[in-house]
Amino acid sequence: MSNLIDIQTQIEKLQKQANDIKVREFDKTVQDILAKMQAFGITLKDLQPGKGRGRKAKVAPLKKPAGKGAAKKPGIAVAAKYRGPEGQTWSGRGLTPRWLATLLTEGRTKEDFAIKD
Repeated sequence: MSNLIDIQTQIEKLQKQANDIKVREFDKTVQDILAKMQAFGITLKDLQPGKGRGRKAKVAPLKKPAGKGAAKKPGIAVAAKYRGPEGQTWSGRGLTPRWLATLLTEGRTKEDFAIKD
């Protein structure tokens, strides 16, 4: 079983190895970056925040699966405009909810469910 001194010695060796790798690969990495900058026409000005040619590299956010656990976008709460027979409500924005779509296919109208002020 290793004791604390052995582990600290291993940590020092690994940190030295990591530093050696950084030093050894630094020049190659810089050359790779410069080659890509030249291929795409990227200048140092393009790399500065808020400056450049108006091109912004955007990274798409990770999409969460839709469903019960999906986070809702923050926004302004809108008053309900329609109320269903079982107390369901809908603001009139977005997709028509199933309860209303079903009633509409039965021949009812949206106005039948409009909430009167």
